[in-house]
Amino acid sequence: MEILNGIININKPKDMTSHDVVNIVRKKLGIKRVGHTGTLDPMATGVLPICFGKATRIIEYLDYDIKSYNCEMALGILTDTLDITGEVLEKNSYSGVTKEMVIKAFGAFNGEIIQVPPKYSALKVDGRRLYDYARKGEDVEIKGRKTYIYSIEINNIDLSEGIINFDVSCSKGTYIRSICRDIGEILGCQGTMTKLARTATGAFKISDAMELDYFINSDIKELEEAIKPMDYPLDKLGKCVMEKEYAKRFINGQRIPLRNVVKIKNTDKIDKYAIYADQIKSDNFLGVAIYENDRFCYKAEKVVGEINENI
Repeated sequence: MEILNGIININKPKDMTSHDVVNIVRKKLGIKRVGHTGTLDPMATGVLPICFGKATRIIEYLDYDIKSYNCEMALGILTDTLDITGEVLEKNSYSGVTKEMVIKAFGAFNGEIIQVPPKYSALKVDGRRLYDYARKGEDVEIKGRKTYIYSIEINNIDLSEGIINFDVSCSKGTYIRSICRDIGEILGCQGTMTKLARTATGAFKISDAMELDYFINSDIKELEEAIKPMDYPLDKLGKCVMEKEYAKRFINGQRIPLRNVVKIKNTDKIDKYAIYADQIKSDNFLGVAIYENDRFCYKAEKVVGEINENI
């Protein structure tokens, strides 16, 4: 049995890069085209959806997904990486911090915020990664960026040990390390991230994530049930259906007039739609289209269907 396309939700272990997991999946499935949907630092664990085959072509649409994390931070310490793996820059007393102060500090992180990314991050400035500047001791201006916090909830405040545990749901590009730093600064004692687990990203949850060891030791038949079709996570897109005649034209890159498309589900996020032939079934998934308001038609942006398979 051969599995050519799909997405598998892996629970990334600690002390392993996201790319390490990609390499393991590539080797196990014997497929070259493999990619992940959002980098987790080596110290982080949790949900890491791995796309392979044609599913790698839909990775860009998962940028709209909300990501959720469980984080632990330590008060009174600041490192150059903003997590516990970095070089300690400051150690301060947090004896004056109260629970009321912590709750108030977290209250500032709701909705749209401006966040300064860590200097040790993969964000590019003038064509170079920030961590490249940092490792070479070069100074570079890191500008604040808009990001969105959908929810943030404190689970535990242990002021005897200076440890805070919290859950956060946020948009792509949010650095949880920076939240820890900023909360520490508000409290006047500094703070750094000590643990991080991604608990969800879009349709993928930690409860459905496969342990990497299980993935490695399972046969292909066992894995087949856990592999999701490439359209599975596209719940933020609209959904449209067209008859076979127009589906063939869509696959060949032709624009399809509005009158020949049945809109099944609208989208309030972006004007993009998952396109299906005849009915909403993963086997009938053709690709993603942009609706052109000025021309009253759907234009193919990403075609993944094949006439022999889907029509």
